Amino acid sequence: MEIMKPFRERIDALDDRIIDLLIERTGIIREVGRFKFENDIPAVLPDRVIEVRERAAERAASKGLDRELVRTLYQTIIDYSCSLEEEIKADLAQDKTTKVAGG
Repeated sequence: MEIMKPFRERIDALDDRIIDLLIERTGIIREVGRFKFENDIPAVLPDRVIEVRERAAERAASKGLDRELVRTLYQTIIDYSCSLEEEIKADLAQDKTTKVAGG
């Protein structure tokens, strides 16, 4: 529908920005995973998970956005981030074990 094109273009542009921000966030999560490995910090810190999710939900609500929608979105983002950190830590541990075993 041609009449919808201006709206679709604006939404597509916002979606591109959201993806770019998720990519940037994931890059930081990769840094965090390495840092946690080097400092023997668990990948999942339950108090921080709650803090991040609830901070986002409260910010959303204060701006008129549905709190539960944001909680759900952030829980998905957080779950992915924690899994990525665990994967990074496991890979680094494997690399370290391989290097030690290999001499």
